[in-house]
Amino acid sequence: MSDVPSFDSRRGRGRTLLARNADLLVTMDAARREIRGGGLYIEDNRIVAVGASDALPDSADEIVDLSGHVVIPGLVNTHHHMYQSLTRVLPAAQDAELFGWLTALYGVWAHLTPEMISVSTLTAMAELLMSGCTTSSDHLYIYPNGCRLDDSIEAAGRIGMRFHATRGSMSIGQSQGGLPPDAVVEREDAILADTRRLIETYHDDGRYAMLRVGVAPCSPFSVSRALMRESAALARSYGVRLHTHLAENVNDVAYSREKFGMTPAEYAQDTGWVGDDVWHAHCVQLDAAGIDMFARTGTGVAHCPCSNMRLASGIAPVRRMRDAGVPVGLGVDGSASNDGAQMVGEMRQALLLQRVGFGPDALSARDALEIATLGGARVLGRDDIGALAPGMAADFAAFDLRGLAFAGARHDPLAALVFCASERAAWTVVNGRVVVRNGHLETIDLGAIVERHNALSRQLVEAA
Repeated sequence: MSDVPSFDSRRGRGRTLLARNADLLVTMDAARREIRGGGLYIEDNRIVAVGASDALPDSADEIVDLSGHVVIPGLVNTHHHMYQSLTRVLPAAQDAELFGWLTALYGVWAHLTPEMISVSTLTAMAELLMSGCTTSSDHLYIYPNGCRLDDSIEAAGRIGMRFHATRGSMSIGQSQGGLPPDAVVEREDAILADTRRLIETYHDDGRYAMLRVGVAPCSPFSVSRALMRESAALARSYGVRLHTHLAENVNDVAYSREKFGMTPAEYAQDTGWVGDDVWHAHCVQLDAAGIDMFARTGTGVAHCPCSNMRLASGIAPVRRMRDAGVPVGLGVDGSASNDGAQMVGEMRQALLLQRVGFGPDALSARDALEIATLGGARVLGRDDIGALAPGMAADFAAFDLRGLAFAGARHDPLAALVFCASERAAWTVVNGRVVVRNGHLETIDLGAIVERHNALSRQLVEAA
């Protein structure tokens, strides 16, 4: 059966792309169809037809033969700090939990420059795109030396990634009982004014939008209660989404109880940070009452398994969250607490970590893919990404099954992608544009970017 709407090939149309003959095309549509020998027909930036290849149009402006490949919807990354790719595996932060890790790195990040933000964003997005990720959020909450969120936004447009840029902030330094040094916090009036500017300048709430802006105070231990409340009110006045960190580890919970007399979930509710327009990163230590509250209110969670393991934060109760009805997406988190940003690898770790904590049936390969596609779309408030179906954005990724990593695993290509060792995407298409072709990133000179990124990384660390 093919999902091919009637259309007149003679009518005016934009550029077309036909991807066909996939060993398996995983739609993640309402029926969760998995089509052997499947394909997609795309006009401009939207999918027009999905089905068996022999039922699709036989011509297009570009035809891609995906024999030997598994095709999935573009993966959705719901939490990242892209600037942190400059500070991977710094010795002082290699063996610390969250608060010690942050303390070791704040002084380094204080020396960030606008060029560092731009180049690190390109580097992080390249890594994501080459692992089949087509949509990413980013949480930039530190703005020294003239850095602006605009630097990240420009880079996203250059490389061709669908981007949810969130204006992070820190306003409570150590002298006021916060965790960050006073040198890296901002005035709250300046934070709110810049957030308004960014929303008014860049936010696009239209279908297939390539750029949206969110409001994202860093965490309960780095901003005031007033800023949390005012940020929520500001976001809702513009109809944009809210994002922060919550309940990441036991020290995070202890801080909330000591400072506010509440659990993190209770504090989120008290400050207006629950609802279907909110998503929180981590929630490793979210308790049963918090899970119930999030489920009732539609509050989302960005699950970041690699980072949670790296910082010994614990195992997020993703199985219990999903069973309760909490929206859950996948995130790679910052590249200084993950040291990588490989979305297929993150899916694999999500599956394995849930099984360590909750048993061999806690998460299946198909569950993991759902979290990384439809789950991420829901968390970001989108109904135009996360599945391959007519009318959806033309975002997909294809992985070549013919290599060593998948030898002996061809009987279930989808499970092979999640269970076996991570592979780079052979093809990544964003908004109908081929961004990765035969494993090669087409939109930037990756070698030059990596070389400059390494030079800037040395400069940043030496400055500290």
